[in-house]
Amino acid sequence: MIRLDRFITLAFFGPRAGRTNNRALSIPVLMYHSVSRDVEEGIHPYYRMVTTPEVFSRHMALLADRGYQVMGLDAAITLLRQPTTVHPGMPAKTVVLTFDDGFSNFYTTAFPILARHGFTATVFLPTSFIETGTGRTGGQTFLSWSQVNELADHGVSFGSHTVSHGYLFGMTRVELKQELQQSKAAIEERTGRAVRCFSYPYAFPEQDTRFVAVFRNLLQTCGYACAVTTRIGTAAQGDDLFTLKRIPVNASDDPALLHAKINGGYDWMHTAQYAAKTVRALSGYHGRTGMVKWTSP
Repeated sequence: MIRLDRFITLAFFGPRAGRTNNRALSIPVLMYHSVSRDVEEGIHPYYRMVTTPEVFSRHMALLADRGYQVMGLDAAITLLRQPTTVHPGMPAKTVVLTFDDGFSNFYTTAFPILARHGFTATVFLPTSFIETGTGRTGGQTFLSWSQVNELADHGVSFGSHTVSHGYLFGMTRVELKQELQQSKAAIEERTGRAVRCFSYPYAFPEQDTRFVAVFRNLLQTCGYACAVTTRIGTAAQGDDLFTLKRIPVNASDDPALLHAKINGGYDWMHTAQYAAKTVRALSGYHGRTGMVKWTSP
């Protein structure tokens, strides 16, 4: 299957990429989902969400071999909100690892690989699935609260991925607030640890500035300090901490592409991503009902 984004990244943007001290501080935040051998047939590599254990192990080995230090998302946010780009003692190469959806294979497969390298991660939980342990699609299983607490004891941090993993753009403002508040409260109650970070499920409607403003306000009201999204790119100092970019990663990412992504060579994809969202919105892709919902009480 032809992968144009890989060709353009490695041929044009990858060689020109690279974070230097002359730029504002930037930290790549990698976005994983499932680490398993589930087959994603007929899905273009760009849209895949599964990373096989073998590929994930190679990804982590690449980070270790090339001297990257894996930083927790909370620590990265602390750095990004600082007024200076000079941070004494900060490693030259840093990366943040995040996992959406709270699948049980994080516990059984991903974490043992992370532990071998001494790496940490942030996992975002859709709390209704953690409560029931049932899958959303394809019989996928989720972490249990006992597994969540065990992982937390070993340095893994947890954030909210809503209660229902629904399409937030189509919810009322009251429903949005419930998704944010209830998921945060559930994780804090079950773990005894504060939840500061949120991960937006599905494509983030960044082209709708009114929704972004409403959602940012709700996040702040509910006590969150940051939110990561599916917007493609490297998180940088000066960015809005409630619409942070991440770099999608899956089993189709070979070492050359992964290294280019970490170094900013994939950031160009945000322009294409934003253009596609804008075109879909203008063509009525989201529909007026969604807009009416979240703009109402």
